[in-house]
Amino acid sequence: MLIDLTGKTALVTGSTQGIGAAIATGLARAGARVAVNGRTRESVDAALDRLRGESPEAAFLAAPGDIADDDGARRVRDAVPEADILVNNLGIFGARPALDISDEEWRRYFEVNVLTAVRMTRAYLPGMRERGWGRIQNIASDSAVVTPAEMIHYGMSKTALLALSRGFAKEAAGSGVTVNSVIAGPTRTGGVEDFVYELVDRDLPWDEAQRQFMREHRPQSLLQRLIEPEEIAHMVVYLSSSFASATTGGALRVDGGYVDSILP
Repeated sequence: MLIDLTGKTALVTGSTQGIGAAIATGLARAGARVAVNGRTRESVDAALDRLRGESPEAAFLAAPGDIADDDGARRVRDAVPEADILVNNLGIFGARPALDISDEEWRRYFEVNVLTAVRMTRAYLPGMRERGWGRIQNIASDSAVVTPAEMIHYGMSKTALLALSRGFAKEAAGSGVTVNSVIAGPTRTGGVEDFVYELVDRDLPWDEAQRQFMREHRPQSLLQRLIEPEEIAHMVVYLSSSFASATTGGALRVDGGYVDSILP
């Protein structure tokens, strides 16, 4: 399958590292012009240096701005006035006993993980509809379906993304724009490595710590390992292509078989 996104402009939020950076790389290697987003100009410039070094033929541009803030979102929109592909990847996570989660933290998870996706969709969906083509994807998580006891605030926010995707897909009905969620399973990123060591012995070597984490905290995984960010990116690139033109309003799983269901 040859995916060619030449001529398309993509914006990937929270793309200076981890899954977001892998998605930005995948889209760029498929020919898209990809805007890399992070909260500061410094973090975006550092990411661009790295990404351009890894993919010298790819086309990247800078889109710095904290999209959890109206002014930051406006700066991103100024840098990328129009986008054919929007990937709402920005998200925060962390472990917290359920009864210790404060009102402020509940609001923070909603504002960063959910409201940013609403804000960016509201900014770019109208233009996509006018042009008769577009792709919007919200990066969700297995936690949207299997709510983890140690971070229900995070699970709540990812469940909300599934509803957003379905609702905005209806808003885009018949326009040539598709809207989907990607349910990512436990994935190996720097932040997840830190999270793993919050739950297992910090003195363990990484391979052993990963195995213990999966065995004790994610035993449902059929893959029995953490997913690599590039594996999430493959699904995003496919959904961004013409091959996925009849897939909309859905929740596509890249979870290593973690969710014990034949449907999300």
